[in-house]
Amino acid sequence: MNKHSKVIDLLNNTPIHTEISVKGWVRTFRNNQFIALNDGSTIHNIQCVVDFENTKEEILKRITTGAAVSIKGSLIESKGAGQKVEIQVKSIAILGDSDPDKFPMQPKKHSLEFLRENAHLRVRTNAFGAIMRVRSTLAFAVHQYFQERGFFYVNTPIITGSDAEGAGEMFKVTALPFDKTPRTEEGKVNYKEDFFGKETNLTVSGQLEAEAYAMALGQVYTFGPTFRAENSNTSRHLAEFWMIEPEVAFNELADNMDLAEDFIKYVIKYTVNKHQDDLKFLEQRLLDEEKNKPQAERSEMTLLEKLNFVLENNFKRVTYTEAIDILRNSKPNKNKKFNYLIDEWGADLQSEHERFLVEKHFKCPVILFDYPAKIKAFYMRLNDNTEPGKETVRAMDILFPGIGEIVGGSQREERYDVLVEKMKALGIDEEELWWYLDTRKFGTAVHSGFGLGFERLVLFITGMTNIRDVIPFPRTPQNAEF
Repeated sequence: MNKHSKVIDLLNNTPIHTEISVKGWVRTFRNNQFIALNDGSTIHNIQCVVDFENTKEEILKRITTGAAVSIKGSLIESKGAGQKVEIQVKSIAILGDSDPDKFPMQPKKHSLEFLRENAHLRVRTNAFGAIMRVRSTLAFAVHQYFQERGFFYVNTPIITGSDAEGAGEMFKVTALPFDKTPRTEEGKVNYKEDFFGKETNLTVSGQLEAEAYAMALGQVYTFGPTFRAENSNTSRHLAEFWMIEPEVAFNELADNMDLAEDFIKYVIKYTVNKHQDDLKFLEQRLLDEEKNKPQAERSEMTLLEKLNFVLENNFKRVTYTEAIDILRNSKPNKNKKFNYLIDEWGADLQSEHERFLVEKHFKCPVILFDYPAKIKAFYMRLNDNTEPGKETVRAMDILFPGIGEIVGGSQREERYDVLVEKMKALGIDEEELWWYLDTRKFGTAVHSGFGLGFERLVLFITGMTNIRDVIPFPRTPQNAEF
């Protein structure tokens, strides 16, 4: 096996005067002598010093930005500023050429839009290398948190016949020919002739299936791709994104809040501890970006301050009703500064309202709970003793600075009769969800869970402002490139 060292190990763990082999991509080549080499293991490059007088001219010409090279040499103390060690190159081989006139990722500042158009190469930049390393560690931390606490990982279906959210904005899955689609006598599409014999879609959530498994395994979680055919071309929406969804038998709403807060703090702390260099780079990137903004639009906290703000503060728990009173009486509402004014109880909160509560009023992360039933999903547990017309459910949303809602969850409606009535009122087909209702017929019990959009969490931790920049290949309206 042809072993070579990683740049991160050479910079941190390798003794001076060790003979080493390293492979990576050229970031810059200066004065026909100094190669800045990066292999993706760290945001830092290692300097490789070439003896250009004893290196063939044809090799020197091929050391260009983006080229893949293999270098052998000796690790020595660096005399240059900014690095402790460098490599005295003894031999160099070009593994893959990169035409400097055509390679898009030249060492200069590129716009994020340009980088999205080159999503296959953008990870070779410092910013996107840092983002994707953070994303990888964060995903590991998610699994580690749940595995250490006795949760079981459940793979829920990507193709489904049910709409868990009742949203109706789903991608259809079909094997029927578009030019000769079979029809019923009524002229509707005859899905009985389709591959699955019924209408199917890409999943919007694994929650309903996770509930079924929680009612046997006790504590489960899903972590997988979900899809929304929502025609929202915004910086906060993707058509394909990843969701983390734990479900816990015998947990009530308060237990659900405790779990969500503990989970978020754990994965953020784990990632911050592991990626100080990447996060410091992303923090500086954010500061540089905000220099061009008016003072009023700049963040009050740096990236690491914001992350520590979440780690060090208990999340404030506030009922929806309390939140509505605060918002209704707030200056932005009274002065008509909100885009969506709060006039009455029952309004669906927008991002501007959520951010006001977190950033201006409470100045800490907030968990809102006990929402109006009419603005929440059918499976959420109806609170007892609520006045007619003001029914509430045991729902909760966690709100973060700079981002608004990051978690949505609830105690689930465990009572069969109540669940059936709610489904009837919303026109949800009981036959379609017969199996879900079965879990309320046979050994039903209180249970709770939540969903967390993984990309929203990566967005928060990296300080990026567009969700398309925290997933390798974004899927958005009119865009399925790569």
